[in-house]
Amino acid sequence: MEFQEEPSPGTGGPAGGSEPPPGRPEAVPAPAAPPAGIGVVLRQTRIAQGLSLFVLAHELNLSVPILEAVEAEAWERLPPGRERPHIRQIADRLGVDLGSFPEQWSQLPGAMEQEAPDPRRELLERVVVGAITAACLGLLLWLVVPGPSLKRVSRPAAARAADNGPAPWVPKDPAGPYPVVGEVLPEVPVNEEGVLVAMRAMDTCQAVIQSPPRDRPEAQNAARAEQRHTLRVSEPWRLRVKGPFSIALDNAGVVALEVAGRRIHLGQTVGEPWTGTFGPAGEYILPQEPAPRTLPVAPETDPNQPDSDPAKPGPESRGG
Repeated sequence: MEFQEEPSPGTGGPAGGSEPPPGRPEAVPAPAAPPAGIGVVLRQTRIAQGLSLFVLAHELNLSVPILEAVEAEAWERLPPGRERPHIRQIADRLGVDLGSFPEQWSQLPGAMEQEAPDPRRELLERVVVGAITAACLGLLLWLVVPGPSLKRVSRPAAARAADNGPAPWVPKDPAGPYPVVGEVLPEVPVNEEGVLVAMRAMDTCQAVIQSPPRDRPEAQNAARAEQRHTLRVSEPWRLRVKGPFSIALDNAGVVALEVAGRRIHLGQTVGEPWTGTFGPAGEYILPQEPAPRTLPVAPETDPNQPDSDPAKPGPESRGG
């Protein structure tokens, strides 16, 4: 009679494992706990540091209800759009690295949804950027690298000019006896119209120009013989006078006088009159100094001689 060995309780079947008894369900592993939210992390960190809600609210200048809403993750009790800024502020104070909680951070409200990339748009952007870059490089090369000037003449014309040499300079004929070359030349001091007289005053002055009468009617001679003009500040008086003539000023100290292009030194003070005489070509005729007056000198008499005054009677006349 043969006996069969029964497997020991610890060895199991052919595979060496234990088989569950019939009628008992297999054990199902417990699901993993979901990660703690960002509000829970902030609350645990605050408690670990020994901070109360009132102290943290005072340091962050926030209200206690806002801190409670953040720790409870009651986002509806926070102002719209302020969820993430409040969490950053609290995390910076508590020293929490938000980069260690990417999943919790992505679940916070206020995240912007990114659009899917458009290949056509990216290609267009690359083409535009490349065109702008090429244009900038071309402009830079055009500015830096020297090129042919637009004003440069063609090669055949330049060769002909080099063969013939520079053209000789021919001065133009002047339009008058005094051509203008870069500036206005002064007027002619003396011409057929008369002598040039110019006056400029720094104050009011009465000027009178007299010339001798000529063989003309009396009305023309009177107008030509005397010309009066009141000089004012910065109002020059320029005219031509047939010489000879004379000029009289009642306030010569404030007048600058030029006759025939020459400055006349008046040498007077303010308020003093002055009179000057000029020849046919505008030459200044200096006034003649008067001859010195000689005082009569009484004849010398000898006191030892008797008085020979005929008015006094002599001794003979007294005796007779």
